[in-house]
Amino acid sequence: MANNDGRDKKDEASGGLVGEALKKVFSVGVSAAFMTEESLRQYLQDMKLPKEMLGGLLQSASKSKDEITNRVSNEIIKIVSKIDWVKEAARFAENHKFKITAEIDIVKKKHPPAEED
Repeated sequence: MANNDGRDKKDEASGGLVGEALKKVFSVGVSAAFMTEESLRQYLQDMKLPKEMLGGLLQSASKSKDEITNRVSNEIIKIVSKIDWVKEAARFAENHKFKITAEIDIVKKKHPPAEED
C-alpha cells in the first residue's frame, strides 16, 4: 500500500528505523566527542544498528573527537601564547598585598634506649 508520497509502508518502516537511529546519534552530537569509545559503542549497539553503520558511526565519532580536541588545543595555545606573563604578574602584584604566615614547632628528638653490652 502506497502513502501520499509514493513510498510503501515497508520502505517507511525501515527508513523510519534508520531515521530514528540517526536522530538519536545526532542528538548525542557533541557529547559523543567526550564519551569513551566503549561507552559510545554500547550506546550505538543498544540502538540495534547494522554492523557496517555501527562501524562507520564509530569511525566518524573518533575522527570528530580528534578534530574537536585538536581545534580546542590550538585555540588554547593561541590564547596562552598571546599573554604577556610578566606584565600580568606585575599588574597582579600592584593590586594585591602578599601576606605570608608561618608556624615553626621545635620538638625534642626521641632517642632510642642505649643498648647494654
